[in-house]
This record gives sequence, structure tokens and C-alpha cells, in this order.
Amino acid sequence: MSSSQSSQAALLNKIAWVITVVVLGLVVFMNRVSFEAPFDLGFLPGFHAIVNALTAVVLVYAYVKIRQKQVEAHKRAIYAAVGLSVVFLLSYVAYHMTNDPTLYGDLDHDGILSEAERLAVGQMRTIYLVLLLSHIVLAAGIFPFILFTFIRAYTGQFDRHKKMARWVWPVWLYVAVTGPMVYLMLEPYYI
Repeated sequence: MSSSQSSQAALLNKIAWVITVVVLGLVVFMNRVSFEAPFDLGFLPGFHAIVNALTAVVLVYAYVKIRQKQVEAHKRAIYAAVGLSVVFLLSYVAYHMTNDPTLYGDLDHDGILSEAERLAVGQMRTIYLVLLLSHIVLAAGIFPFILFTFIRAYTGQFDRHKKMARWVWPVWLYVAVTGPMVYLMLEPYYI
């Protein structure tokens, strides 16, 4: 790697850390800051599930293309996956800044999970919470590594890119697949 590529990679890595801090800050504070949307954003959870599902499909396509040594198709697919992830993230934050949280099992939509509602959903609530928690933790944790993996390819560090992509890709795919699963489990409780 040339010195100009090295300095470009260093700058991009710093930018990736700044983006990571900003995004994680937004996600942490999105439920603390709320505002009235000019129109109903209640359609967004379904949109998020579609975007996550598309991301999963594109990630599998990207994997297939790189295994077939079709680097340009792989690159376009990864650009699409990153683009879909950005759309998801912006939309997700907008939704959560304008809507109250939805509770799994809240059949009467009052924002409180009564004992009767808790009993009605039983162990499915535990399954939902485990899936949701793994989805959230891995999404937050993998975010900077997606950026670093991308930067390594972008700056021509292909050996380092491949080493990182071997574990980043399956985690990213897990997050993309579990997003729609969480939505489908929570969907009956949206207002």
C-alpha cells in the first residue's frame, strides 16, 4: 500500500470513528428527544423490515459474486447494502423520535404491559426479547466494523479486507435477517 493510500485509509478510519460516535449517540438519544412529525410515520416499521430484508438479499448476492470472482458485481452489491443500511438508519431514528415505543404483548396498546397481557404471550415474549437484544447489540457492535471493512477494500487493502469480511459479513447478515423477524413478531402490537 502506498503512503497516499495509507494516509487516505487513516483519514477514512478517523471519519468512520466520528460517524460511529454520531450514529450511536443518535440511537441512544432518539427515545429521549421527540417531536411531532408533519405526517404519520406509522408505516416505517414495515418499511424498515423491507429494507433489512433487501439488505440481507443484497449481502448474499455480494457473497455469491465474490466467490465467483466477479469483483465489480460484488462491489456494486456492497455499495447497495451500505446504501440500504443508511436509509434504514435514518428512517429508524426518525420513526423513534416521532413515535412511542411499541411493547411486545401490549394487546390494548396502552403502553403498559399488564400481568394478563404478559401471561397471554407467555414464553414468546422471552424469545422476542432475546432476538431483539441480540439484534440491537450486534447491530451497534458491527456498525464500525462494516465501515472499516469497506474502507479496507476502498483503499486497496484487500488481504485485510478479506480477513475482516469473513466475520463482519455473517454478523451483518444476522442483523439484516433478524430485523424483519423482530418486526413480524412485534407487528400485531403496533397501533
